[in-house]
Amino acid sequence: MTIDKMLGIDYPIIVAPMFLISNTAMIKAALDNGITAAFPALNYRTDDELKKAIEEIKAYTNKPFGVNLIVNQSNPKYKGQLDILIEKKVAFIITSLGNPKEVIERCRPVGIKVFCDVVDLTYAKKVESLGADAVIAVNSEAGGHAGNIKPNDLISLLKANLSIPIISAGGVAKAAHLNEVMGLGAAGVSVGTIFIASEEAPVSQDYKQAMIDYGAKDIVRTTKLSGSALTVINTPYVQALGTEANWLERLMNKNKRLKKYIKMIIAFRGMKAVEKAAFGATYKTLWCAGPSIEYVKSVRPMKEIVKDLTTGYTARTTG
Repeated sequence: MTIDKMLGIDYPIIVAPMFLISNTAMIKAALDNGITAAFPALNYRTDDELKKAIEEIKAYTNKPFGVNLIVNQSNPKYKGQLDILIEKKVAFIITSLGNPKEVIERCRPVGIKVFCDVVDLTYAKKVESLGADAVIAVNSEAGGHAGNIKPNDLISLLKANLSIPIISAGGVAKAAHLNEVMGLGAAGVSVGTIFIASEEAPVSQDYKQAMIDYGAKDIVRTTKLSGSALTVINTPYVQALGTEANWLERLMNKNKRLKKYIKMIIAFRGMKAVEKAAFGATYKTLWCAGPSIEYVKSVRPMKEIVKDLTTGYTARTTG
């Protein structure tokens, strides 16, 4: 089943949850234009702020939207955030960076769908066995925490081995791309990068201008921000900083007992660095983006960006 049929929307598109970027204005704009969207729970510092964001969107529309939840031990807010998402009955939860067993078990009885980020077949089969409603196949063209397998290869691999829907994440910026991945058997797409330069996005004008000025060739991976490989724009600051593991990460990889705590430190430091760059005029430009930056030519309202994705889209008649 494609996700437009699963969720009752016009097009099988999710605006991907982007750390520090996704906000209620972006969610509303997506829902107004026939697609859905999700935001990271961690974009809100307190449980009250998270509740208010969900309530604001629900007061605006009854259309379905989701929330991304980090389910590993690097997120000390996980339990409280899950309680809120279930209490407020969001349409779907996207799980990342951990075991989604508890999320699936608690969401199924109340009708909340669970989509799980995966980067390979092994983990995809695991979450399918746990009862996930769909996988989000994060490929090598994704922004943020990208996978290592090319989009078409990952879709084909998962399609041949899974019975649940596959949502492709990475490399989609226009209707032709959407048609291509849907033609391979994907149930939908998760799209992030091209929405960073939207009028609704809350990031700085410097960040939005960088989305226009740089291209796919300028995207590099760094492990300096979260302990996991993250795609960023290769600004002069990133070039000076380097992209290789630092002493803290090397210690983490050598000492399994300390790994949990060191990973939390790295993640916290990385979040703070990205936050400073995203919202302030600073030479320390740690701007996340994927190769789809190539298709960003101006700052536009989300309505126009969605139009690029949907004009010329040919809906699948089966599945």
